Amino acid sequence: MMFALSVKMAWSAIASNKMRSFLTMLGIIIGVLSLVVLVSLVNGATGAVTSEVETLGNDIISVTIRDDKGSPLRLENLTEIAFDETIAQVAPSGTMTATAKNGYSDASVSVNGTTASYYEIQGLELSYGRFIKTTDVDNSSYVVVLSYDAADELFGMGNVVGESISINGRSFQVIGVLAEDTSMMSAMTGGLSVYVPFTVESRMAGQPYITSLSVAATNDIDTAQTAVENYLLKRFKQDEDAFSIMNMSSISDALGTITSTLSLLLGGIAAISLLVGGIGIMNIMLVSVTERTKEIGIRKAIGAGRNSIMTQFLIEALMVSLLGCIFGLLLSWGILALVSAIAGTISFNMSLGVVGIAVGFSSCIGLIFGLYPANKAARKHPIEALRYEG
Repeated sequence: MMFALSVKMAWSAIASNKMRSFLTMLGIIIGVLSLVVLVSLVNGATGAVTSEVETLGNDIISVTIRDDKGSPLRLENLTEIAFDETIAQVAPSGTMTATAKNGYSDASVSVNGTTASYYEIQGLELSYGRFIKTTDVDNSSYVVVLSYDAADELFGMGNVVGESISINGRSFQVIGVLAEDTSMMSAMTGGLSVYVPFTVESRMAGQPYITSLSVAATNDIDTAQTAVENYLLKRFKQDEDAFSIMNMSSISDALGTITSTLSLLLGGIAAISLLVGGIGIMNIMLVSVTERTKEIGIRKAIGAGRNSIMTQFLIEALMVSLLGCIFGLLLSWGILALVSAIAGTISFNMSLGVVGIAVGFSSCIGLIFGLYPANKAARKHPIEALRYEG
């Protein structure tokens, strides 16, 4: 009963000075808005990037050879790597930049030399035709698979399988067109890509040896990575600097660590706004205590105890803080919905965890910064309070 009366009196005090109460809440509103929006934006962007990285395959190992130590990798050596039971498939990846032409249309393209296994390792999809086969590699056939964007740039829309294009002056027959890649990662990398047999690309680039390859693990990626490392160390005279190995799983883990730290940092910066809001609450509550000195004196004179007075002012400070938090959360929801609509492909949502932190922190701010004014009010002597003229 006493608690309900304290809540009612606190609400009455807040409602009687609406503008002052709103300005007091403003610090909390801005603090909650900053905390929720910043952390939600980071989490949303992180989720989008992480999902894009995962689409590249968390069971893929990428190897780059920097120094072959006089024992370069050739196509026939890939069967030795794939012999290990922890490794599903291996594909080389040679890359060069060239000019592709079709009639009056021309474009700068990234020519990727690889083998048939590359299609399944990278999880590619075809829109028309087929991908490179082992016979194309063995026969050094001048065939090419175009990315969706490259086909659109050189030919326009439609099935172009069987058509011919010129790459750096050499004629290639189009055997396939990949499906359109609408992923964020594709948009970030940009550029036009085409795929040719490794034997053809290596001849055009003047690099007959394998300097980059992709490996797909059968099950445990760490075990497969260890197998690849052991093979390369044995081949390159135990020189760890001769090559570098990277797997998508480790990238996902590193990305998670970085973004967690970033969320913590931004959340900490936003929390400073809440502290400033708390100081505003304490300042206004001190003014309110001074203004209501005579009221406090009357309440004490008719029997109100110290705890009763202190509870009333603490509840008032807590209500101001929580009301500011509610307004801040509503504004945050609106801003995140607007940003999501603008971004299109990325969804930014308020997580229950972030909302819980905002509410908990706001409550603590209200209680901590309301404690001193409430204690000051509770300690006032009733006779001195009644004599106070303001």
